[in-house]
Amino acid sequence: MFLDIATIYLKAGNGGDGAVSWHREKYVPAGGPDGGDGGKGGDIYFEADASMNSLAPFRFTQHFRAENGEKGSGKNCTGRSGEDTVIKVPCGTVVTDAESGGILADVFEPGERIMVLKGGRGGRGNAKFATALRRAPGFSEMGEKTEEHKIRLELKTIADVGLVGFPNVGKSTLLSVVSAARPKIANYHFTTLNPNLGVVRYFDDSFLMADIPGLIEGASEGQGLGHSFLRHVERVRLIVHVVDVSACEGRDPVEDYYAIRKELTNYSKALAALPEIIALNKTDLLSDPGPVVKKFSDKIGKEAIPVSAATKNGLDLLIKKIYETLSDLPKVQRIKYEKFEYGEKDRDAFSVHADNGVFFVTGGYVEELARRVVLSDGDSFRWFQRALRDKGVIAALKKAGVKDGDTVSIMDLEFEYFD
Repeated sequence: MFLDIATIYLKAGNGGDGAVSWHREKYVPAGGPDGGDGGKGGDIYFEADASMNSLAPFRFTQHFRAENGEKGSGKNCTGRSGEDTVIKVPCGTVVTDAESGGILADVFEPGERIMVLKGGRGGRGNAKFATALRRAPGFSEMGEKTEEHKIRLELKTIADVGLVGFPNVGKSTLLSVVSAARPKIANYHFTTLNPNLGVVRYFDDSFLMADIPGLIEGASEGQGLGHSFLRHVERVRLIVHVVDVSACEGRDPVEDYYAIRKELTNYSKALAALPEIIALNKTDLLSDPGPVVKKFSDKIGKEAIPVSAATKNGLDLLIKKIYETLSDLPKVQRIKYEKFEYGEKDRDAFSVHADNGVFFVTGGYVEELARRVVLSDGDSFRWFQRALRDKGVIAALKKAGVKDGDTVSIMDLEFEYFD
């Protein structure tokens, strides 16, 4: 099954919690704290796999989670870092944030690996909180928790040449005779439901050709199949516009040509501006194709190459023209984009607001503090209160109107305020 769009959910690993531990050894009195730090959570990467040509594996597997970091332990031992998760996708897959539409990565080169989500930091062990005045801290820091993100994958086929044209004009047949590709071929519209790729040899060189499912009028606005697959010609360097010059289906070849050009322009002006070669196919159905080909070329003001995919007439000239044109064009490039990154919270910022008598303190600063608090440990809670006062959080609560007995909420912590 071919699938070129998929939605998945990613979550990097949480950081491991720091440890609370005390050095215990014979003849070493008051050994002090030796709790180690928690391990870092695993990252999430995307890797381009040249053997894949569809996003079908993501139809049923949609949730990916990296491993959490392990908790620290005594003797200042740091917990093991979580294993990274590597997700393999076809070359040419564009990874975007589903909520904002921002592009996280264009996984382009075979074997290329790009990190999109970073694992949480491990929490510090109690050994890191020891000071000259606080020699025996009975608390540690929790590991950083990560968030799940909704991700959209979109496959944009990487090819040098894109075959475009109305359904049933012979694009699949053309691809099958100039390459080793074996697309489904039949005499009815929309035989081709998926883009097909083929390697075309030209002496000791080669290029990639893609057969794009047939377009119709209105394709750029979602009509027919074209809207779903126009994305696959976005990366090509050259368009080969295949036209049925025989008019065997009762359509006018010139009108067909302009109709497809209009759809390309409506979809993307950059796509419409690509170099183009016109292949007038099915000349074997004409008793004398010469005048018909000349009439077509005169009407559109461009040279066209008469070919017959069925009899292979004119294909050598077409391949030679394609190769020579490609030789003067830059190589296929990854899309140009400004990389979207999930921003880290400002660890110095906080805000206070009241709702139904409860005072909520939010922001990166208090979230970092909350990771370090152990309510059952008096030393930890006193340190927490002092940090709030030193940073100005208490002053901000007073300014907001907090009174003794009011409830203050910080993350998952709730307590009564007393001055």
